[in-house]
Amino acid sequence: MKVSGFTFIKNAVEFGYPVVESILSVLPLCDEMVVAVGDSTDGTRELISNIPSSKIKIIDTVWDKNLRHGGAVLADETNKALQGTATDADWCFYIQGDEVLHEKYYNTISEAMLRWKDDAEVDGLLFKYKHFYGSYDYVATSSRWYRNEIRIVRRNRSIYSYRDAQGFRKEDDKKLKVRAIDAYIYHYGWVRPPLTMMDKTRNFGHYWGGDNITEEFTRANSGAFDYSKIDALEKFRESHPAVMRERIAKMNWTFDYDLSYNNLTLKDHFKNIMEKWTGIRPFDYKNYILLR
Repeated sequence: MKVSGFTFIKNAVEFGYPVVESILSVLPLCDEMVVAVGDSTDGTRELISNIPSSKIKIIDTVWDKNLRHGGAVLADETNKALQGTATDADWCFYIQGDEVLHEKYYNTISEAMLRWKDDAEVDGLLFKYKHFYGSYDYVATSSRWYRNEIRIVRRNRSIYSYRDAQGFRKEDDKKLKVRAIDAYIYHYGWVRPPLTMMDKTRNFGHYWGGDNITEEFTRANSGAFDYSKIDALEKFRESHPAVMRERIAKMNWTFDYDLSYNNLTLKDHFKNIMEKWTGIRPFDYKNYILLR
């Protein structure tokens, strides 16, 4: 079985992306790792090229300024990386620059890839998510956070990154047929120093609004990010991936949250109750077809 990893990144240093940890976390499962490195201004390419592995394959890219609406440029960069993977790969493992895989899931993932490698009906594998917020000690729990995403896809020319690179589709915008696996992706996109978090928020606004970003938006997104504006969190009491230990030890800001407080909507409360009773979370958006 051959597995190609792929990801994209731009200005990881400036905006605090743990992309090195992301890459290292999936590298043991991959025969190669294709990294589309955008036209960065902060030493990101050097950061990637200094990863001590012969599996790394860098593709230098320029982000298309005409795709700065709805996050389309993110899918475009994802597709550049996907197209650079080995044509004889069985599976392609996608990881974004703020996502990290825990090593405790390696066996589960390997077994799943082997189990469904020759099942042509299976387009990909579906992962669960833990979304960290504010610090490495808290996980978001409301329905505003996506709970599952496809992160392993079959090496197939008809499969492509969809919309803002959150999921995948195939020819004629068909949803992928996937198998769910008992493994989590740890998402650290909302864990940064407050000033860096605001810089990232302001920068990303330009990839959704393009030239329509207003002066009012820029003013509203200045200073330090206010992590207190969140509806519900719970304490994280497990271990983080080993590759994250050094970064976590260097955390230089404080975020505390009153766990007794939440601002969940009635819809969220209903979803939580139904999930507790039935194991199923109703009404959640699914960008895939789950095979049983």
